[in-house]
Amino acid sequence: MITLGLKNMLYRGICLTFGMAMFAGVAVAAETQLTLPNLPDASKMTAPTQDQLGTLAEGYGLRVGEAMPSFVLQRHTGEPAKSSELLAGGETLLIIFYRGGWCPYCNLQIRQLTESYSQFKQRKVLPVLISADEVDAAALAQSRYEIPFPVLSDPDLSAHKAFRVVMSLTPELYETYKGYGIDVEQWSGRVHHQFAVASAFLVDPKGKVKWAHASLDYKQRPSVAQLLGVIDAQK
Repeated sequence: MITLGLKNMLYRGICLTFGMAMFAGVAVAAETQLTLPNLPDASKMTAPTQDQLGTLAEGYGLRVGEAMPSFVLQRHTGEPAKSSELLAGGETLLIIFYRGGWCPYCNLQIRQLTESYSQFKQRKVLPVLISADEVDAAALAQSRYEIPFPVLSDPDLSAHKAFRVVMSLTPELYETYKGYGIDVEQWSGRVHHQFAVASAFLVDPKGKVKWAHASLDYKQRPSVAQLLGVIDAQK
C-alpha cells in the first residue's frame, strides 16, 4: 500500500526526472543550433588590388593616426580581454573584425591567419579577432582548429562601434539570411541584426592606428602576403 506521502515523493521524482530530461533536450538543441559552414574554395575570396589595399569604405573605420579606443571584451573562454593588456605585451596588434562564425569567408580568412601565425609572430605582430558572436559561438569557431591568438566576443558591439565598423541588416536581408540557414540572432544572442564589415587595423604598441582597411565586399579580404607586406613596410 502506497501512502499519500510516498505518492507525493514519487510524483515529485517523476516531475524532476522529466524536467531534467527536458532541460537536457533543450541544452542539446541549443548546442546543435549553430554549425560552422563549409570553407569555400580559396580562389573565391579575392584580395584587394594594390590601389584598394589600405583604404576605407566611406563612413567606416578608424583613420591612420587615430588612437585605438580602449575596450574590455570576452575571450572565447569567457575570460575578459582588455585592450590595455593586449598592448602591454609590446607587440603590434593586427585587429581583424569578421562578420561571424556563420560566414564561410571569415572562416577561410581565420584559417589562413592561423596557418601563417608564425610569420606574424616573427614580426612581433599579434592578430586579434573580433566578431559580434557571443562567447559560445566564438568558442565554436575556435573548435574548428586551434587558433593561437585571441578570439574576442563583442555581441553588444562596443568595440565595433568604437572602430566604426558596424553593418546593419535590413529586415528583408535578415529574412533572406535566415532562408540560407543563417540566423544572426542565434550567433550573437542579440536582436540588433548587426555585425562587422570585413576590416583590419594595425595598431602599434602605443595604441596608434598605423594602417587600416575596411571593405563592404565581404568576399574581399587582404591576403596574408599583403598583410605581411604592409607590416614589413611599416618598419
